[in-house]
Amino acid sequence: MKKNTLKYFIFGIGSLLLFNWAPARAQLYASADFDSKYEMLMSNPGVQIEATEAINKLYNFKFAEADAEFRWLRYRYPSHPMPYFLMGLAEWWKMVPNTEDTRYDERCIALMDTCITLAEKLYDIRENKIEPSFFLAAAYAFKGRIHSERKHWSRATFAGKNALKYLEKCRGKSEISPELLFGDGLFNYFSEWIPDNYPLLKPVLWLFPKGNKQTGIEQLEKVGNNAFYTRTEARYFLLQIYSYENQYAKSYDLAKYSWETYPDNPYFERYYLRSAFVRGYTAEAEKVANSILTKINKEMPGYEAVSGRNAAYVLGYYYSNYYRNIPKAKEYYEKTINYSIQAKAFTSGYYLSALIGLGKIAESEKDYEAAREFYKTVLDRGEKKSSQLKEAKDAMTNLNKMRRDERRKRRD
Repeated sequence: MKKNTLKYFIFGIGSLLLFNWAPARAQLYASADFDSKYEMLMSNPGVQIEATEAINKLYNFKFAEADAEFRWLRYRYPSHPMPYFLMGLAEWWKMVPNTEDTRYDERCIALMDTCITLAEKLYDIRENKIEPSFFLAAAYAFKGRIHSERKHWSRATFAGKNALKYLEKCRGKSEISPELLFGDGLFNYFSEWIPDNYPLLKPVLWLFPKGNKQTGIEQLEKVGNNAFYTRTEARYFLLQIYSYENQYAKSYDLAKYSWETYPDNPYFERYYLRSAFVRGYTAEAEKVANSILTKINKEMPGYEAVSGRNAAYVLGYYYSNYYRNIPKAKEYYEKTINYSIQAKAFTSGYYLSALIGLGKIAESEKDYEAAREFYKTVLDRGEKKSSQLKEAKDAMTNLNKMRRDERRKRRD
């Protein structure tokens, strides 16, 4: 329990700090003129003019094209931490669809380490510490998140402490840049949400200012609607927050908009599928589920087993409960299980629900031994108090009763 709460605490720290910057190569201005007027790169309108195309490439999972723009920024600002942070951010987004994927860890951490080294130099020479503090806090936060995902608890704790130290120097500075309201919003939300959901962390968090979840949501919504650099990151976290708060209508609207903006982003497409499914928008959910499976077959970046598991389950559910096409339902439930095995997600709701679905189909076909095995797997792997565990217990009880009744009838 302690390790899980520490992991979430580090994740929360990372949530408070996630920021996004991205330049494009085309220049419509004299960069030297702009650079001489703005102490902070985050306030430089010239960089913002260049940013739009590269941001779209990053969030639409066109990483090679985005990387070319980041390298151009590194050429222009070789001693600034921003280019290295951006390249590290791209490595992080490669992990977002499946955080169990370790292929990008080493490069992401190396880029964040370079960002930290350059930000420390900037911190020492700058009178205004806001910009270097931001990059120090953000880079340490990403390192902490990666280490916590890998259960490297000592390294995660060290990175988290450093992230919090520099975060305090950035908080409450939204008057300098509207982008900085993003950190305030996430701090307000998670500093109240974390102790409510993880009481063991209260002794750690009492040193920090008290947050307000509703204020945090309102601040993030303002950032999501009005900011330039951080608006997509705000939306990324609002999707999660709306789920925590059971605000399914807002989650659906935001997920659909985010996917329409970045149609090849597997994270946003997966959230769109989930929210459409929960809201009962069958035609939309079915269309998105098929889109995801098609992109997996095409091996598009970021489309892999986690998204496939979600999409296959939705189709299996529809074929079983709406279309009454049992062969198709079995096909997609089995795909759900195969994708879950690939993702090593043996306690996920989709995996367990697919097993229950196959168990019910086996019962209807009077293959009681197969049904028993499906339900038993859920009982062995389901988490306590989960709805799937209760459903499997009830199904097993009913199956045993039905088999006793059948044996009794045969004797009579």
